[in-house]
Amino acid sequence: MGYKFGYYDQICTTVQMAACPLLGESEIGFEPTCYARNIEVGNSLIFQAASLIIDIVALFMTVIMIFHVRSKYTAVGRKEMVMFFYLYFLMIVLDFLTISGIIPISSVVYPYFVAAYLGATSAMCWCLMLNGFIGYQWTEDGTALTLWTFRLSSLLIFGLMFFISIATFKQVGSFSRAHPIGLFIMYFIFNPFCLLVYVVLQIILVVNTLDEYWPLGNISFALVFFIIGQVIQIFLSNKICDAIKHYVDGVFFGNICTLLSVMMIYKYWDSITKEDLEFSVGGKGNVWEVKELLNEDDEFAPYAGQAANTIGHAGVSFANTNSQYGGQGYPMQQQPYQQQQQQQQHYQQQAYPPY
Repeated sequence: MGYKFGYYDQICTTVQMAACPLLGESEIGFEPTCYARNIEVGNSLIFQAASLIIDIVALFMTVIMIFHVRSKYTAVGRKEMVMFFYLYFLMIVLDFLTISGIIPISSVVYPYFVAAYLGATSAMCWCLMLNGFIGYQWTEDGTALTLWTFRLSSLLIFGLMFFISIATFKQVGSFSRAHPIGLFIMYFIFNPFCLLVYVVLQIILVVNTLDEYWPLGNISFALVFFIIGQVIQIFLSNKICDAIKHYVDGVFFGNICTLLSVMMIYKYWDSITKEDLEFSVGGKGNVWEVKELLNEDDEFAPYAGQAANTIGHAGVSFANTNSQYGGQGYPMQQQPYQQQQQQQQHYQQQAYPPY
């Protein structure tokens, strides 16, 4: 039949996809002509074992990336970017459950998990596109307005894709399993469009605002890895499967390329965001500093009791807390000279304790 717009026939006979058993005119859907070998664990068959290993690796790498993004407390777009990685993590989990056979195709909940997987994929692409606008300061990052815009719009895209998927699988109204045009547009047109918009926005941002062009290499690698992964899955999966004698197929290499693409997106974001160390929290305790004693002949000797200051975490000097007003910067009452000298010696012993 060949590749036709709006049809999954050729795609599903080339590569194993979670939605393929739920599409087509027959009740059993589409089956690829060549797919990776299954393994038996206990009394259950596990499909795509090699791809599942990549999914597990991707989960660990995603956790690491989330940790590093969250640790850059003052980086621009930190909270928005971490939403993208959360959605990617969710997509991997759902892919793991649907492609492996852990949730059987015959199960009544299988269509809903596949719909959730497709919805998470579209929401992830949408969230990444919105992250592309953060650098243009269309709104202040990290605010409630920005975060809820990301959350609600991503939830809307998720719900839209979920509805289209379920309506297609159940053939509700004008939606058809044989001609899933809505599902095709969302998955093969809308998702790549969001990714393309993000890449174009980042290229413009780097060229116009940054002094160096090294981040373009990261975003270019991300785009190249994504394209290679899609080409391998959609066009070359059968040939790879036959050449490697069914040990792996295009899904395995597609998952690797997707993971590498996401890692390069993280690398790109990390390279263009700098943490403002001015607002970092120090770990040192309070340090007491005593100024040198004033001479008796000094005209400011009566105020020598105000010479001792405390140095806080951020290096800010505070007035001596022994004043009658609690150290709020008000002038102290004048005290006899001998009492002032005793206070100075007491402060000096605290700063330089005897051995």
